[in-house]
Amino acid sequence: MNSKERVRRAFIRKELPDRIPVQFDLCKSLIEHFAKELSMDTGYALSYYEDLTYRISANGIRTAMGSDVIVVGGTEAAEFESVQLEGNISINEFGMKMKPTELYVEVVEPPLKGASSQDDINNYDFPDPDAPGRFDAAVKDIAEYGDDYFVIGDCELSIFELAWQLTGLEKHLMAMAMQESWLNTLYDRVEHWTTNIALQLVGIGVDALWFGEDLGTQTTTLMSPDMWREQFKPRYERLFEKVKKENPEIIIIMHSDGAVAPLLSDFIEMGVDVYNPVQPNVPGSDPQELKDKYGKNISFFGGIDQQELLPSGDAEKIRQEIKTRCSILGKDGGYLLAPAHIIQADVRPETVKLMIEAAMEFGKY
Repeated sequence: MNSKERVRRAFIRKELPDRIPVQFDLCKSLIEHFAKELSMDTGYALSYYEDLTYRISANGIRTAMGSDVIVVGGTEAAEFESVQLEGNISINEFGMKMKPTELYVEVVEPPLKGASSQDDINNYDFPDPDAPGRFDAAVKDIAEYGDDYFVIGDCELSIFELAWQLTGLEKHLMAMAMQESWLNTLYDRVEHWTTNIALQLVGIGVDALWFGEDLGTQTTTLMSPDMWREQFKPRYERLFEKVKKENPEIIIIMHSDGAVAPLLSDFIEMGVDVYNPVQPNVPGSDPQELKDKYGKNISFFGGIDQQELLPSGDAEKIRQEIKTRCSILGKDGGYLLAPAHIIQADVRPETVKLMIEAAMEFGKY
């Protein structure tokens, strides 16, 4: 059984794969470490948003290390040139001023920080989702790996998160609370962008689409479930209907960090097939409760703690965590084992190898 069939069987839940499949993303320093160790090219694919770069890069390295999945997505347009400012700040294709920190790259100045009207939104120049070169790297990786490995097309920063990254989070949440009308114009434009990215990924042959926003904190949702259902659920239903029309077999993955258990029933109603990242150590993420309550209707992708566990490097605890996740979330299929986010620079390369080895050991049916 090759990796493509292994992951598809796990997600569909109709018949067991030969083992629980594995996926992981690597930050820049880990990509460069393993590229040197394996004598391979880094395979960077520079995305229009910095964090997505590390989702869609290094597919050769990751498959060589044991991943059953490649991840592809949109990159910067061929004609785009990033503007570099003082203080290690750059301006991306959306006009966001970005600055690297120890672990992530953060937006330090959003382009719509002063928006207060529909005209402000309409006058903002969105990048062209159809720009030449946007999917060249994705087409290349699918041609090289797509026959043997499961291909996920990354559409993260889908609606809410892309919208607030353009305005700033505090401003955005206040505007939502005040029901400011210009937000709907912004959401319409963001939905148009994401829909076009998704449809192009379907067209080049991905097996699944990975949508997402971070809708939760460590303790609760960022907004009330009712507000999310009113503002965003209908947009996702439209989006999913369009991609399913193009390919009825496409698998829909929904990502949200944080304590978002109150939204899982809505994800299922919308047509989501897979929930990611099953963030540990937040309310509502007990693996047994999730499997018992939702396991017949949705699959799980993620589940391995990288806030504390993987950075600790504690081999015994890591092995036990993986064994537990495999025995619960992997029972009867329905699980793609992965860390809950891109593995960051606070995790040692030896720990990454340990995680993969433990996944192979405990993932056997």
